[in-house]
Amino acid sequence: MQTITTSSSYSGFRFPQEVISHAVWLYFRFSLSYRDVEELLAERGSIVTYETIRQWSRKCGQTYAHQLRRRRARPGDTWFMDEVFLKINGKTSYVWRAVDQNGNVLDILVQSRRNTAAARKFFRKLLKGCTYVPRVLITDKLGSYEAAHNEVMPSVEHRRHRRLNNRAEHSHQPTRQHERGYPAGVLRRFTSPGHAQRFLSAFGPIREHFCPRRHRLKAGEYRAERQRRFEVWNEVTGLHTAA
Repeated sequence: MQTITTSSSYSGFRFPQEVISHAVWLYFRFSLSYRDVEELLAERGSIVTYETIRQWSRKCGQTYAHQLRRRRARPGDTWFMDEVFLKINGKTSYVWRAVDQNGNVLDILVQSRRNTAAARKFFRKLLKGCTYVPRVLITDKLGSYEAAHNEVMPSVEHRRHRRLNNRAEHSHQPTRQHERGYPAGVLRRFTSPGHAQRFLSAFGPIREHFCPRRHRLKAGEYRAERQRRFEVWNEVTGLHTAA
């Protein structure tokens, strides 16, 4: 598959794409702040301000995430959905998230409500992005899911049970860790719903790409898989083209 990430994507930046891609990787792969990434780059001899890193992450992060999503295998046919609240500037917003039976994040949408209209909007966004209909839909007992399911995809089997939805609930943990600054304990609140949407849309695919299910792999298999994923990352960020 041909990547759209070429050297022209880095026009206007005075740093080489190796530095930019590494900074973006650090920010989205780990629970780091822009200042943390600035310090790590300084240790390697690259003097960059945290504001520059913010611009890199905003411009390149979503592009990288989109390319990774295009390259992954087709997700499973069982979808788990859940929503979690975030406090943004004193107001409550909700992160709607869907994962498949293998834990792959299918889509994320930040909204101000958790009613039927919000569930319907998320369902339609999810179907548009995945381009196929699941076999089974698993949610908690929130009534908004049932109403939206009956309207958007009534032919899909819908299972509603609190404990069946644990897989989707667990997928929210990386978001919570970043928001709370784990493990440093420094709060890193989202400044707006748009900020949360932009960050999570890139954070999900990038972090997931570098987190194979290690407990299912032998040490040698894990190292080989990790190397393969770094090679894919280099292709996505255009480093192979530059070489």
